[in-house]
Amino acid sequence: MPQPTRPFRLQRSELAVPATSERFFAKAAAGAADVVFLDLEDAVAPARKAQARAGAIAALNGHDWGDKTLALRVNGLDTPWAHRDIIDVVSAAPRLDLILLPKAESGFDVRFVDQLLTGLEREHGRDKRLGIEVLIETARGVAQVEEIAAASDRLEALIFGVGDYSIEMRTFDTAFGQPNPAYAVRTHGEGAGQRHWNDQWHFALARIANAARANGLRPIDGPYANFADAEGYRNACERAAALGYEGKWAIHPSQVALANAAFSPAPALVAAAEAIEAALERSVAEGAGAVGHGGLLVDMAHAKLAAALLGRHRAIRARDGAVS
Repeated sequence: MPQPTRPFRLQRSELAVPATSERFFAKAAAGAADVVFLDLEDAVAPARKAQARAGAIAALNGHDWGDKTLALRVNGLDTPWAHRDIIDVVSAAPRLDLILLPKAESGFDVRFVDQLLTGLEREHGRDKRLGIEVLIETARGVAQVEEIAAASDRLEALIFGVGDYSIEMRTFDTAFGQPNPAYAVRTHGEGAGQRHWNDQWHFALARIANAARANGLRPIDGPYANFADAEGYRNACERAAALGYEGKWAIHPSQVALANAAFSPAPALVAAAEAIEAALERSVAEGAGAVGHGGLLVDMAHAKLAAALLGRHRAIRARDGAVS
């Protein structure tokens, strides 16, 4: 049988909203985040889990979310709450788009959620097929990320959860997402004695991005805890974008605009892509293929790059126009 096609979604910014914080729901619905996730996990104390489920249902059903993608971060599968999180909210909130599964460590974790969603969709006659996104935030999750990424055609995105991952790796960072100045080398030779900072999370970020792209998924970077550090957050977005990531979490509304800008093609890139498309169209019309353009030899590979970039640019322009 033909496999379902994963939906296209913009996910430049994914705003975290605790499901017990009613005062934030209306602002999140009216804001500019592409994705909003209501959190039943880390932002909710154990004694308030049932209250948080009810709050998530009320928020999903009681606000006009426009064309935003809405996700629900459930509790981990190793907790007493995960199955009820999924069953109760999916059964009562048809507006929900994605289940966000934390601490995914195997393909089985994803397949379990997939089968649970399949049963709920049949039971309730849901017309809209639910997707899954997962947090890769443990050492085992990173080690098994290729298996996880291939586990289900419901899976849409892999998210790097730097907070729990740094705890597992015993780095003792407190400002999750920031670079650590201790992870540096001293230069030798010319300019000797200077310190060169490295990125202690590059391995995990690159492996997650590769696994995501190999399976048609969106790689998304996780939180940057120091929300007062706008420049640091912007730099983290740019690093992730350079590795092929499509977006980043926002743990504070002030981070949304920064993420949306960082993961949107810059005007200069859009203009360059349009010029490359035009140059190649002229070359093909003349019976040629590759052509010199701006000092570069551009060919069909550049055409694919330009088409992907311009397609994303048009989707962003359509979304931002609808929101403004």
